[in-house]
Amino acid sequence: MDEAPANILKRVFGFDAFRPGQEEIVEHVLAGGDGLVLMPTGGGKSMCYQLPALIRPGTAVIVSPLIALMQDQVSALVENGVRATFLNSTLPPDIATEIENDYLRGAFDLLYLAPERIMQPRMLDLLGRGKVALIAIDEAHCVSQWGHDFRPEYLQLAELADLFPNVPRLALTATADPRTREEIIDRLRLRDGRLFVGGFDRPNIRYLVAERQDAKRQLLAFLAGHEGQSGIIYCATRKRVEEIAAFLADKGFDAVPYHAGLPDATRHAHQRRFQQDDAVVVVATIAFGMGIDKPDVRFVAHLNLPKSIEAYYQETGRAGRDGEPAEAWMSYGLQDMILLRRFIDESDADDAHRRIEHERLNTLLGYCESADCRRGMLLRHFGDEHDGGCGNCDNCLTPPETFDATVAAQKALSCVHRVDQRFGVSHLVDVLVGKSTEKVQRFGHDQLSTFAIGEELNERQWKSLFRQLVAAGYCSIDADRYNAVTLNDQSHMILRGDLTMRARKPKRAAPKRDRRKAAAVPSTPLGSDDQSLLDALRAWRRRQAAETNRPSFTILHDKTLRELAVAKPTTEAALLTISGIGEAKRHHYGQALLDLISLHTSA
Repeated sequence: MDEAPANILKRVFGFDAFRPGQEEIVEHVLAGGDGLVLMPTGGGKSMCYQLPALIRPGTAVIVSPLIALMQDQVSALVENGVRATFLNSTLPPDIATEIENDYLRGAFDLLYLAPERIMQPRMLDLLGRGKVALIAIDEAHCVSQWGHDFRPEYLQLAELADLFPNVPRLALTATADPRTREEIIDRLRLRDGRLFVGGFDRPNIRYLVAERQDAKRQLLAFLAGHEGQSGIIYCATRKRVEEIAAFLADKGFDAVPYHAGLPDATRHAHQRRFQQDDAVVVVATIAFGMGIDKPDVRFVAHLNLPKSIEAYYQETGRAGRDGEPAEAWMSYGLQDMILLRRFIDESDADDAHRRIEHERLNTLLGYCESADCRRGMLLRHFGDEHDGGCGNCDNCLTPPETFDATVAAQKALSCVHRVDQRFGVSHLVDVLVGKSTEKVQRFGHDQLSTFAIGEELNERQWKSLFRQLVAAGYCSIDADRYNAVTLNDQSHMILRGDLTMRARKPKRAAPKRDRRKAAAVPSTPLGSDDQSLLDALRAWRRRQAAETNRPSFTILHDKTLRELAVAKPTTEAALLTISGIGEAKRHHYGQALLDLISLHTSA
């Protein structure tokens, strides 16, 4: 095909211009080059291989880790008139055989496969008998044993370099710190390829972090700004998922649970509802996430700490994939820290891996307790320069107060020493504030020199200080001894006065979320007369999704609907000026859209 990539981008996908970095990667792959692409979620990674797939002769083979992800991507491509399909375990044998024969006849531009399937000898033989245009390995961080989502089946993919030596290979991920990207390059044998780093900033996402006090009350306060919107709420356990989903349903939210313990049919039904409807909230464990391609998720909330800052970045990245304003809210407490440390210490990993996991957890804790710009901390972790002061995180919008906590830290660590490093934070705080509980009296701790020496702070402030001490590495938690706080070398430096400490004061209330200060506003603002048309367009899209059993976003994105509601095109030619409407969608939906717009503009 001699057509220019930019023309195909417009004709097939309905986009007037490439996003930053896309065109350079497309040209590199068209020339036969290998590479690793690091691009934020929602940055347009898939276009970097989908567009070359329409130009290079043969079929592009896409390695995708989850069935739901490949099915949604294929559905969206088919809606755009692209010859795409997948082979996975959901297909009956006769349908799979038909697809295999069609592949050999060159009937497809893109073929999606799971990593387990592509490396089966029979599948490799089939691919070799056809014409492979390129190989794209999505979610490539799964190959890294130091990453947050290691999948051993990805390790075999290195063999593709020998099996298809003249086929360009492109690995893609949104989540890889410098150590992880080096391992991806090494394990997938991409040393001769190019590294494309598109940046990690998601300026449309507002980052909010809160100390957990009353989780349900705090969650409701956050959700008060998100009525009628799609979102994901992550919880640490299946029991908590069920509890929060029921609580929200009782409060009038269209909330459904999702975790691995649910029957398959229930789990799939809940995921399908989330993808097809506009205002479903999924309460989930991390079993729900990778493979969710829904662009109009307006918020992601964590009721517990994720396991690392990489996991946090990836999970929050499921919000606002369409580039419209979104929020990532997280509440956390000391118990989260203790539980995650225990998981690491009890894992089957070797000592080196455990050290890395502890380091990543400490980075996340430092992120939570920091008074600095959240975005700046996140981006610097991934090697992306940022000066801070983003204006779209809680620390920038409502800067926290800090104070010289050196003396308070010395009192806290001295108390740890006086109780022989045998007790947890709650008991230590009781001693510091002078609370004569039964336990304090039983151990004679009301007779210690540290009893009641901490009256300058209240219980909540002391607990916050202990969290910050742990996050900064100034003391440790021993999970094998009932979460006792213990001293380390850094503790003794604080006690001797060789180190000083500044700490953040706990905020008295959750920060007000002033959307007028958002770094991003809807790309197509609506006037009062446009909202009813947008509502009608969304209702039409829901009907289309239900009739075809497809995710609603594969029909038209929210951003496209907003542009239609404002521009109100009256001809099919005018429809093609709307972002996201290419020739295929004009053909499928053009007359229905024009009729709907005409009905509302003439009313």
